[in-house]
Amino acid sequence: MKLFTGPLSMFGAKAQIAALEKSIAIEAVMVPFDRDDNYEPRHPEVLRINPKRQVPVLIDGEVEIFDSTQIFEYLEDRVPDPPLWPRGVVERARARQLEHMSDEVFFPHVIKLMGLQHDMQSEAAVAACAACARFYVQMEHRLAHGDHLAGSYSFADIAFYMAQVFADRKGAGMTGDTPRLLAWRERVGARPAVREVVGPMMRFLASQGRPVPLALQSHLA
Repeated sequence: MKLFTGPLSMFGAKAQIAALEKSIAIEAVMVPFDRDDNYEPRHPEVLRINPKRQVPVLIDGEVEIFDSTQIFEYLEDRVPDPPLWPRGVVERARARQLEHMSDEVFFPHVIKLMGLQHDMQSEAAVAACAACARFYVQMEHRLAHGDHLAGSYSFADIAFYMAQVFADRKGAGMTGDTPRLLAWRERVGARPAVREVVGPMMRFLASQGRPVPLALQSHLA
């Protein structure tokens, strides 16, 4: 099984962590990034399989798929145990919605910040940071009665953990206003599968002289 990802691919990291949590042997092929976190050069297999010209892309024999969520669903079907969706139908629906919100509601604000690093005091940057802070409060409420976002540890936790890693990098980190969420971040970040993926990402940043947020510096060890 081969996963085309990149040294700073949030979506590739989601799939890679899920594979590690399930003890699935996977070869991670790193598609280089340029300084602005884009892919250059384009890998021919990525171009062939994904019309969006993006990682992650998974090849497993005759199976060739792209999109982190679709890849995860394939891994979950291929190796059901340990499960990374809750067993209950209602709980699983909530977890899927949270994973989708991380990618499609929260992360677009982070994408805006990627293009505003030169002017973080601008109205657009301040608004994006405020939107991230409001989302953190929503997730804080999710943790009022448990250690994870959707009951047991799930792909929803993996997705939001990686999204907030990039938010922190781009100036929209968590604060003391969400203590349960800060504790959640420590729990998820301490998982061996998470450390195995996030550690190289942070070391890649450091090797380029790029800043590593304080909350992520433990991954440099």
